[in-house]
Amino acid sequence: MTDLTDLGIRDIRDGVRAGTFSAREVAEAFTTAVSAAKPLNAFLVETPEHALAAADAADAARAGGEALKPLAGVPIGMKDLFCTKGVPSTAASHILEGFTPEYESTVSQKLWDAGAGMLGKLNMDQFAMGSSNETSHFGNVVSPWRRADGGNAPLAPGGSSGGSSAAVAARIAPGATGTDTGGSIRQPAAFTGISGIKPTYGRCSRWGVIAFASSLDQAGPMARDVRDCAIMLEAMAGFDSKDATSLDLEVPRWEAGLNASLRGKRVGIPKEYRVDDMPAEIDALWQRGIDWLRDAGAEIVEVSLPHTRYALPAYYIIAPAEASSNLARYDGVRYGLRDLPDGANLQEMYARTRAEGFGDEVKRRILIGTYVLSAGFYDAYYTQAQKVRTLIARDFERAWEQCDVLLTPTAPSAAFALGEKAADPLAMYLNDVFTVPSSLAGLPAMSVPGGVDAGGLPLGLQIIGKPLDEQGVLDAALAIEERAGFVARPERWW
Repeated sequence: MTDLTDLGIRDIRDGVRAGTFSAREVAEAFTTAVSAAKPLNAFLVETPEHALAAADAADAARAGGEALKPLAGVPIGMKDLFCTKGVPSTAASHILEGFTPEYESTVSQKLWDAGAGMLGKLNMDQFAMGSSNETSHFGNVVSPWRRADGGNAPLAPGGSSGGSSAAVAARIAPGATGTDTGGSIRQPAAFTGISGIKPTYGRCSRWGVIAFASSLDQAGPMARDVRDCAIMLEAMAGFDSKDATSLDLEVPRWEAGLNASLRGKRVGIPKEYRVDDMPAEIDALWQRGIDWLRDAGAEIVEVSLPHTRYALPAYYIIAPAEASSNLARYDGVRYGLRDLPDGANLQEMYARTRAEGFGDEVKRRILIGTYVLSAGFYDAYYTQAQKVRTLIARDFERAWEQCDVLLTPTAPSAAFALGEKAADPLAMYLNDVFTVPSSLAGLPAMSVPGGVDAGGLPLGLQIIGKPLDEQGVLDAALAIEERAGFVARPERWW
């Protein structure tokens, strides 16, 4: 019999509907796989009871002749940034350690309403701040991949959604939720050889998602292929009156609309993305991606995004500024950690609680954000960064006059070893160089695996689309997926 953990979302959904196997068999297979994969440190909390209950409901519905829900029988992992009622939700931080919400995030509730079950809460960079999943209070996530050329150093699974990417790549979850502020779905997807899409800002509700940078944060799916991402995104997206930034639009049928033919479409190649010292393997992959999209019928055109060089510095002003404001709520008063020794006053409690509760990277970004928002520097830094953000968005608007989607690399390298860049925050921030511009503009963007490097590690290609054109992004990604024929997967060592 087929190992059920080898199946993706579509195959599980269709198999349960056809009666090829039961939803409980699927849930049992994945909960067993999760339990056996503790060396990856991908899951912070395991919830087999939730996955099995959803599976039993699916099996009962099928036995009763009822129409099955879109994700009936599909167990998934939930990034620990999403609040889940009755299940600890910590943002992988010490300050929220033990916090158990009394409410459910809109995105997770939509997934449960669609029939999905939860395998558990996934590890991540603390408060989604990081590019390697090394800032979690609960320890690093370890990528399931190993270099094929003799290097045995544990690899970073990317961040901040590193637990999600590791779980999907290791075949211990068929799909997982992620969040993307500056690339935190796309970069880990590229590092681990899976697919992940950040939809247009506002497509998925942010209500119940622990905030990092409110004008940038966006939830999205991570799965083994493009079709599975489309299936999952349909369940996650939709208007939410509890989120003022939620778009009041009907959710398209992205899966049904998938089409790998790009005949009549124009694909833009932004010349500014050819950065200095780009590895030859990344450049060669990009060229193969161009050839694949041309083979799919697209016309290839060069476009210019002249303010791209300013995207990273603008992002690392805007995002920390918003973070410093959002994280001010964690002060030891209402919930989470409280450090209040005898004789301490309120100010001392604030200082001790935040000093103990936040990790180094979170403190660094709070300090940067507080600095750029301070009275003497607000106009010099924050206001200027917002002006640059507007110019970047305008660059994209002009590019759309010449093309339908853009093709770029997802990341400037394959996965690096854990600890390799931990001592150099600026080197870590540069991992987001290709993903940040589309985040600042609120555009849909997706990473899809395109090949491997000399060490056998995955490399990703990124498709960026017009606002609300997730279909165009998914179609172009599907065209790459069909031509790349990416079948590499990590050998099980855990």
